[in-house]
Amino acid sequence: MFHAALRHSAVPRRELGVATTFNFLGPLANPARPAAQAVGVADARMAGLLAGVLARRGVDGFVFRGDDGLDELTTTATSQVWAIVDGDVSEHKLDPTELGIPRAAAADLTGGDVAVNVAAVHRLLSGANGPVRDAVLLNAAAGIAAYDVGPGPLVERLGAALARAAEAVDSGAVRAKLDQWVAAVQRH
Repeated sequence: MFHAALRHSAVPRRELGVATTFNFLGPLANPARPAAQAVGVADARMAGLLAGVLARRGVDGFVFRGDDGLDELTTTATSQVWAIVDGDVSEHKLDPTELGIPRAAAADLTGGDVAVNVAAVHRLLSGANGPVRDAVLLNAAAGIAAYDVGPGPLVERLGAALARAAEAVDSGAVRAKLDQWVAAVQRH
């Protein structure tokens, strides 16, 4: 979206089927230069390194990796989280059950083609509870908490952000924003 030439790299990257430097450089090369980020990293070897680079750049937030190998906070297992606050990085293990989120099976979170995934989003935004909602809200909470740097243990910070994410979905605010984005994209 920021540089038209990058769209040409999408197909070759997908066809390679393995992570490339784009997977790691993308969050670091964001031209918007966000003050905070929540970044999922599939490669355990790179997560701490990425957190260190973000810290040195003055970015607060989180880098995380699910212990099931996913590049997100997972609900199927615990996750490793590197919290970045004021240039310091601390490592944590997050168990979603500590936030009241039940464990899910990987099959509960597997997507599909465009139609399957769109239907899942519509169910989520229509109030459906379950593993998909739990995973979406947990990762949204990481994004919220990344910008809401405050004192307190990681679980407390994510718990407060989880409540805010749930309210945004349940109030219809997320659906309204999605509708605005869809309308904007269709105009271009």
